[in-house]
Amino acid sequence: MKIARIQIPEGTFYASLREDGYHLILGDVFAEWGELSEPYDGEYKLLSPVSPSKVVCLGANYKKHAEELRLDVLPEPTVFLKPSSSVIADGENIVYPACATKVDYEAELAVVIGKRAKNVSEKDALGYVLGYTAANDVTERDMQKRDGQWTRAKSFDTFCPLGPHIETEVTPEDLEVIGKRNGVVVQHGRTRDLINSVEKSIAFISGVMTLEPGDVILTGTPEGIGALTPGDVFEVEIPGVTTLKNKVERAK
Repeated sequence: MKIARIQIPEGTFYASLREDGYHLILGDVFAEWGELSEPYDGEYKLLSPVSPSKVVCLGANYKKHAEELRLDVLPEPTVFLKPSSSVIADGENIVYPACATKVDYEAELAVVIGKRAKNVSEKDALGYVLGYTAANDVTERDMQKRDGQWTRAKSFDTFCPLGPHIETEVTPEDLEVIGKRNGVVVQHGRTRDLINSVEKSIAFISGVMTLEPGDVILTGTPEGIGALTPGDVFEVEIPGVTTLKNKVERAK
């Protein structure tokens, strides 16, 4: 099932995407819910698929990506946060900050948490997942190198495109992650090459912080990262899951 979050005149709703369109979901998508039998036929705006309390990211989680950034692969996962204010939806613009000198794309599989997770085991971890979506971990690379930690470089408004849909009926063991800049494939990886699997990542992160329903984990990016410039269009395609597309604009 594909789930989206849409804005209609009556408010914000989750909706399931069927062949005949979006069916509004009534109830709590993270608990008990049902959907209307008829598709919604009015005007709507597609939002980011969730509004997370936090976005937790895995750094250097593909070996070849770690090598291209000359980063060490550590025994434990490297985690960092992106603020919820960095999240934008499919079709919204990534804003190139006026103070930036090098803004990079990073195509990633994103995990959407479905229920509260604290100290979960690897064995049980996937039971806490609602589904999967696409993400672009946009990064100001020069700031990342200068600062010695990654918060500023990863946290600008619009630096976390997500969506457009959450796919609930796939497993994360061997999904393709494809990044396209202006229609040209620049990244291609498979989640089977993750250093830390989705299960291990959930278990590790939930041992540090409580994951709430709607929180998002970015699982890392494969090799092939590169610069974005204003006017570029970047797509994150995860076959069987969804395709995310955003244009880059210069800050006004």
